[in-house]
Amino acid sequence: MKEYLLGNAAIAKGIKDAGSGLVSGYPGTPSSEIIETLVGLGGIKHIEWSVNEKVALEVAIGASWAGTRSTATMKHVGLNVAADPFMTLAYLGVGGGLVLISADDPFCHSSQNEQDTRRYAQFAQVPLLDPADPQEAKDMVMYGFDLSEKFNVPVILRPTTRVSHARSDVNVDPTSSTSEGQASFGRNPARRVSLPVHVRPLHRELLEKQAAMEEVLASTPWNRLDLKGDHGVIASGLSALYAEEAILSLGLDLSFLKIGTFPAPSKMIAAMLRHVKKILVVEEMEPVLQEQVEMIARKVNPGVEVLGKGDYISRVGELDLLPVKEAIARMEGISPETRPTLDAEKILPPRPPSLCPGCSHRATYYAMHKAFGKNAVYPSDIGCYTMAVNMGTVDTCLCMGASITIASGIRLGGVEEPICCSLGDSTFIHSGLTGLLNAAYNNARITVTVLDNSTTAMTGHQPHPGTGLTATGEASVPVSLEDIAKALGAGFVEVVNPYDIKATIDVFKKAKEYQGLSVVISRQLCVIKALKAGVRRKPLSVNENCTGCKLCVEFGCPAIEFEGDKAKINNLCIGCGVCASICKNNALDVVK
Repeated sequence: MKEYLLGNAAIAKGIKDAGSGLVSGYPGTPSSEIIETLVGLGGIKHIEWSVNEKVALEVAIGASWAGTRSTATMKHVGLNVAADPFMTLAYLGVGGGLVLISADDPFCHSSQNEQDTRRYAQFAQVPLLDPADPQEAKDMVMYGFDLSEKFNVPVILRPTTRVSHARSDVNVDPTSSTSEGQASFGRNPARRVSLPVHVRPLHRELLEKQAAMEEVLASTPWNRLDLKGDHGVIASGLSALYAEEAILSLGLDLSFLKIGTFPAPSKMIAAMLRHVKKILVVEEMEPVLQEQVEMIARKVNPGVEVLGKGDYISRVGELDLLPVKEAIARMEGISPETRPTLDAEKILPPRPPSLCPGCSHRATYYAMHKAFGKNAVYPSDIGCYTMAVNMGTVDTCLCMGASITIASGIRLGGVEEPICCSLGDSTFIHSGLTGLLNAAYNNARITVTVLDNSTTAMTGHQPHPGTGLTATGEASVPVSLEDIAKALGAGFVEVVNPYDIKATIDVFKKAKEYQGLSVVISRQLCVIKALKAGVRRKPLSVNENCTGCKLCVEFGCPAIEFEGDKAKINNLCIGCGVCASICKNNALDVVK
């Protein structure tokens, strides 16, 4: 039967149908819906949001070594966090099949870079499956467990944003399997303990598997060769769909090779190269496939012209039909269809990033800036709060948890100005704890602000250890961020309600003056979660005292507008009351 599924939902179905007994991960767009869908499907022994991606992969490895098929999910930058165990796992091998899902994000829709997970597969020398659509994503994840067990290696599934968030009809089995069997850990130090004497032969073993893995992958239905004319196109993953449609719409008689697996099938590539005089390689982001094509071409047909990244295909951003069509048309020397150009900057008003109406982060940053001033340094982090960059309190943003360590480095590097860094509650637990400990240990005189909205808001409001709930909604012991901060060595720890602007400014001033490591925890429930939980505050309105000073408008809340010569509160107001606190003319009242 068919179901109309989101790509991530299709992947979740594949995980369940393959009998995965454990799924762990850390939320990150575009991968988050996989675990959320699995929670609703049921039938899996254990599902968890782990505190970070390294932990998630290690939990999955433990279950795999106990004989349970296991899955770890994350976004592409999360694999950086998990890279330490991942690289060694390729040597040590698996027990039950282990599939690592690393969702790439071309064009940085919700990410800080465009890195290509295929490079990690090359680096670790493990198989990678590159789906073109939700159906392939479901089928590939199921196949991945078998492949993992066959070659005793982890297997990567690499959905991109357009696959994870696309919807299509997907063939599903209404009688899907669930994980069965008793887990059992078999002791085998020679394979499970990464001492040099053990891993040297395991490295040789991994190298010896490469040819057999490539041969098996070449026979899968996701690699397809169609030899026609003496010009051709090789494309991988989602790019292959664009290339096929472009060839069809241009009415060209081109040879075509679709690739969905890595290591790529070198024999099929060689057959294509022997047949053609000119070839275009179409792939998103890095020239991973193109480099392999060029190496094979030097051996089998040195005269073939290989086109791709650089002059024909962009190395940045994501592809769609039109640029692929333009590239193929250029290769064939025909006039390409050009993309309509509009001077959008002149037509559309600017839309800077903005926090939600009533978001407590806006109030926190306002109070922080009032206390620390414009000359302070404000390192920040990954999350909703990064959108406050226009408030003058986000000077750096590198990766999760780096705000504290960057702040420490700035201080210990010799900067004397006040330093106040910020990160969210989930980010603090993810990778801020070690940074805080390091700051305390090395006597970094900085202020750390934990913006605690009691959720992982940026990626879809997933729980974390500070919320008292697990991924499946079970009650858990909520960790105390203030107790953790004190235990890690912070000498000044205060909790504030950011909606109380005056009290928050006062606490920030005290933190600024503290001659050591200070932590301010700004705690207020995310406005979206609060509304869903039934919290209703009375909105505000502007009275006759308004002088048009625009102080409230400059605060940046989308609920405040300027009409004529006075401020106006629109229907986005959630009644946080912060604007009334900062108004110097008492021009804002609660609606009666």
